[in-house]
Amino acid sequence: MQDDIRAAGAINVQDFLNQNRFSPFQWLIFGLCFLIVLLDGFDTAAIGFIAPSLIKEWGVTRQALAPVLSAALFGLAAGALLAGPLSDRVGRKLVLSLSVLLFGVACFWSAFSTGLTELAILRFVTGLGLGAAMPNAVTLMSEYCPDGRRATLTNAMFCGFPLGAAFGGFLAAWMIPHFGWQSVLLLGGAVPVLVAVLIVLLLPESVRFLIARGGRQDQIRAALRRISASANRASMFVMTEKAPATKASNGMGVIMSRPYLVGTLMLWVTYFMGLVIFYSLINWMPLLLKDAGLSAHNATLVSALFPLGGVGAVFFGWLMDRYNANVVIASGFALTAVSIFAIGQSANNLGLLMGVVFVAGVLMNTAQSSLPSLAASFYPTQGRATGVSWMMGFGRLGGIAGSFLVAELARQQFGIEGIFAVVALAGVAAMLALLVKMVTDPKRA
Repeated sequence: MQDDIRAAGAINVQDFLNQNRFSPFQWLIFGLCFLIVLLDGFDTAAIGFIAPSLIKEWGVTRQALAPVLSAALFGLAAGALLAGPLSDRVGRKLVLSLSVLLFGVACFWSAFSTGLTELAILRFVTGLGLGAAMPNAVTLMSEYCPDGRRATLTNAMFCGFPLGAAFGGFLAAWMIPHFGWQSVLLLGGAVPVLVAVLIVLLLPESVRFLIARGGRQDQIRAALRRISASANRASMFVMTEKAPATKASNGMGVIMSRPYLVGTLMLWVTYFMGLVIFYSLINWMPLLLKDAGLSAHNATLVSALFPLGGVGAVFFGWLMDRYNANVVIASGFALTAVSIFAIGQSANNLGLLMGVVFVAGVLMNTAQSSLPSLAASFYPTQGRATGVSWMMGFGRLGGIAGSFLVAELARQQFGIEGIFAVVALAGVAAMLALLVKMVTDPKRA
């Protein structure tokens, strides 16, 4: 078949990406997608870092703040669930630019909130944009990657999320005493609006999407020519898929079809459990550590070490490009469970606590950040955005569960050791789900 394609003067797009060096044009795509994911992490975590200030300034209880902390998570879930099928229908670029604009405007507006209800509504709208942006950035990036570097590059891009969340913590620790909690939201809103303009001007549509949807050959050629001038020699562009084909006509049909159903469900469970851990800690760790005796300043700084650990995803991506990706990520979640448990045992020693929190962050965020790449490689083009976004959208419910889980455990008078022990169990569940995916479907990613 490949010989027939060459004889007809056609170029297989994935072969083209595999055979040419990673170009400055692809690095531009990587840079913009990395920035989008970084802003996603910043805006998602911002509410947790300003929570102590809201409690003090507005005189509200920790339990009353729970709906505000979780409002964005409901929006994140809804945004992801809606955006994936839409992206598989109208394109990655349009959905991505509108979603970034939406979460930027809503986050900026949140700074002017005067009460919990108004802030919760605006955080929900912010979440809609955030939930739509992340999976589309992952999908677009993965569709411009060569096969041998896809997991490495996609994971490196996804490092922007924990880095953005960590940057938000360090920045909040400095900005809030000087400019108030509103300044964090103003910054988190203004920058995405500028990035949305850059997306419209600089970011291309996915060539794999264009081929799958019968796009114009000249539009595909124009994008590939920016990678290599050899694209000019092709009379047409075609695409082959390594993933099994289905008879489904839309993204939802693909991910729920028989070849993908078990893998789809296990990816949902894994992402859900990972976000139970992430949001339990990112939203509540500053308050838990403060209750354990740390100053508010130290509690915020120690907590910011947790999302900073996501830079380890690049190493996992390298491993995933060479070994069974399911085993690599499952191992990460197993070690995550151990390290999360250890946080609760280290609260009385600041030096040890800082080290344990950082190690836990490296393990947990590395494993979680690797899942979108795993999902992107699991599905074919016609269902890729839906598969990635529905994994992330369903997983966001884990974030909601995590936010309320800690509040309930605290209400039941669990100590800090007990709370972290319960949260650690989610890492065990994530590991088991990935092993089920691998055993039931050993021939795919």
